[in-house]
Amino acid sequence: QVQLIESGGGLVQAGGSLRLSCAASGLTFSSYAMGWFRQAPGKGREFVAAISRSGGSTGYADSVKGRFTISRDNAKNTVYLQMNSLKSEDTAVYYCAASRRVGIVALLDRNENYDYWGQGTQVSVST
Repeated sequence: QVQLIESGGGLVQAGGSLRLSCAASGLTFSSYAMGWFRQAPGKGREFVAAISRSGGSTGYADSVKGRFTISRDNAKNTVYLQMNSLKSEDTAVYYCAASRRVGIVALLDRNENYDYWGQGTQVSVST
């Protein structure tokens, strides 16, 4: 059974930082591209960042470029999202997702290209 478990969310002041982790089990982690998405109250789920199977390629939404960094450790079956200079508009539930079918980072901004999803972790940024 595949599980993706996010952690690291919480409440932080604007300008602060958080590091999200997503631990994967039940799959061959290095065979999956990984992504982070988020959903704010009353809004749809939106792409945040993605990383290729090897970690050699990454992609970001324009809204987080330069502030967020996605990385992975295939030995630990874990993907990370380092979030710096947080803004109130970053408040959302953050989800990690795994894609076996799609390895091209440019295509990993689409929900439908992912096979598995985590349950999400809440990030709240106060002003």
